[in-house]
Amino acid sequence: MEKLDLTTPNITDENVQKIAELFPECVTESDNGETQVVDFDLLKQELSGHIVEGNKERYQLTWPGKAQSLVTANTPINKTLRPNREESKDFDNTENLYIEGDNLEVLKLLQETYLGKIKMIYIDPPYNTGKDFVYKDNFTQDKTEYDAESGNVDDEGGRLISNPDSNGRYHSDWLSMMYPRLKLARNLLKDDGIIFISIDDNEMHNLRKVCDEIFGEINSIETFVVRSNPRGNQAKKQVASEHENILCFAKNKSNIDKLGFVKGQEEYNKVDGVGIYREMGLRKRGAGSRRVDAPNQFYPIYFSEESNEISIDASDNAIEIIPKLQDGSDGRWRWAKLSVQERGDELLARKVRRGDGYEYDIFQKDYYSEGKLSKIKSIFYDKGVNNENATEEVKQLFDNKKYFDYPKPTFTISKLVESIDNKDCAILDFFAGSGTTAHAVMQLNAEDGGNRKFIMAQIPETTDEKSEAYKAGYKTIAEIGKERIHRAGEKIKTDNADKEGVDDLDIGFRVLKVDSSNMKDVYFSPDNTSQDDMFDLASNIKDDRADEDLLFMVLLDWGIDLSVKIECREVAGKIVYFADGDFLAACFEDNLDEDFIKALSAEQPRKVVLRDSGFASSSVKINVEQIFKQANIEVKVI
Repeated sequence: MEKLDLTTPNITDENVQKIAELFPECVTESDNGETQVVDFDLLKQELSGHIVEGNKERYQLTWPGKAQSLVTANTPINKTLRPNREESKDFDNTENLYIEGDNLEVLKLLQETYLGKIKMIYIDPPYNTGKDFVYKDNFTQDKTEYDAESGNVDDEGGRLISNPDSNGRYHSDWLSMMYPRLKLARNLLKDDGIIFISIDDNEMHNLRKVCDEIFGEINSIETFVVRSNPRGNQAKKQVASEHENILCFAKNKSNIDKLGFVKGQEEYNKVDGVGIYREMGLRKRGAGSRRVDAPNQFYPIYFSEESNEISIDASDNAIEIIPKLQDGSDGRWRWAKLSVQERGDELLARKVRRGDGYEYDIFQKDYYSEGKLSKIKSIFYDKGVNNENATEEVKQLFDNKKYFDYPKPTFTISKLVESIDNKDCAILDFFAGSGTTAHAVMQLNAEDGGNRKFIMAQIPETTDEKSEAYKAGYKTIAEIGKERIHRAGEKIKTDNADKEGVDDLDIGFRVLKVDSSNMKDVYFSPDNTSQDDMFDLASNIKDDRADEDLLFMVLLDWGIDLSVKIECREVAGKIVYFADGDFLAACFEDNLDEDFIKALSAEQPRKVVLRDSGFASSSVKINVEQIFKQANIEVKVI
């Protein structure tokens, strides 16, 4: 009977297979045991319109360690996610996830389950200011080697090291950290998905080039400017820098119309026989508003007070209206002449104050329609909203105690989430920090009735023993983040208690933690097991793993959403977990006989997972596949 693979996808092998399908002549055998390898010289020739003669200079970003970072992204791991009900909130009903662990491992583990399913990613990675920690990724080292090399280590042997600007590989180490994570993140985005990345000037230039390579320069949408520090960053600068950047790329820009906000009906305060509308000046304002910017949009419009008609043709007693700027120079209209001629019924003339008197100006009737979008602007500014206020926002949740430095304002993240114009989608943040993204998602759902789901990932980075957070019992950043989400959710519900449907607002989260595989080494390498070890291997599952640990391992391997509803039922005297209705049935008990198999088959699940050692006899095991095959049920064992 087929066993579950229980490893993350081998992306290198998958890519070789894709190349083999497109260019079979470019894939050959090797002498080092690999069944298929790419003949890169031949592939280069296939992709070139002229004769290829070795390496040539080209426009590209490279650094020491780039090739290794690509290998790191593609290397599979034998790890799993273990549920933690105690640290979760409303585990059985929530659709939100909080994943604790190295985000590179998290992204690898999510590759099958969430491939092409994430609408939006927001991350606030280390800015590489010379004081940050960066992730040290080396899955070939054992724990002893990791402890010897790493600075800030965790229970798994260490992931974080300091990256001072005196380091000779200062930029290279940061790029080697970001590259594999962004590469894996792109796989998770939907075809119309978008990623937003907060960054400052230290690595802005490098991040842009990395994103151009991973997402494609053609899929760049915008670099947003955010006023983050009203007093300005004075350190090591010749100017007081008040801003940060948010880099925005699409998975496929052609699938995105525009980013913006649904216009609220309250802005439309006038009505006529067509519908409700708001007035928008036809005179162009701001940048590009001068006559020289669009000469064909400078022309007189005529208004008749007698007939209340607007025209581009002069008539008796009609008032000529010229688009003038405040300084008296020639401006222009937003519309060309033809548009005025064809859509004149959408225009009106109204007197406005000009200097000491009043004169007519032309306005457009902008009619309200359901779902109409107003484009997001590239500069984020809201009076009183910045990183200092964000610190206060978190402090208020923790009884005015400062437990986290430099959080992002929920205002900023809410604008980004709202701009994608999708109220029912998954949003991922794999540098979760204090949990601002989760806070913003819950707040926005409360405001507009949305059903957005968040997936947070955060390494359990230790807090400073001298910090208020550590003294208060928060030993890791992840603990602060989980508590912030818990408190923010309760506050949001209290603040919106009078709103319809607020009782159904999902403010819970299911905590999952990255851990070593649930399976003993023999599962993955049975050929390396000696006879002396056999007495210890009555089961290939580690002794400290619970049935629910095994269930989530199966969900990951079979690509089933980790937030699905889970129901525990008794079938023929055995405990069976049903996930996502009757899509998956999993039983990890022993002594499974044919009566149980037939009873489980009668429940009509689509897929079934059992323990390889759980059958009452070899004859039962032989008959299992046939029984399930007749019922058109897929079965595998662990």
